[in-house]
Amino acid sequence: MKTNDYVKYLTQTVVQYIDQPKDERKKLRQEKRDRKADFLYRWFGIVPYALMLKFKEKREEKQERAAKT
Repeated sequence: MKTNDYVKYLTQTVVQYIDQPKDERKKLRQEKRDRKADFLYRWFGIVPYALMLKFKEKREEKQERAAKT
């Protein structure tokens, strides 16, 4: 890719971003954040994430049983 092509691409991208309404930019940014995986999953994989969910589930069950009594 030549420098001129890169500058053209960069300019088009910036102009396209600026032309979007502000609320649409915020909406797209929020959707991108929502799609992003959780911190534990991204850094350590599925096993620690699954264990954390299981412990959280057991803790909630324990609290529900305590509330019934």
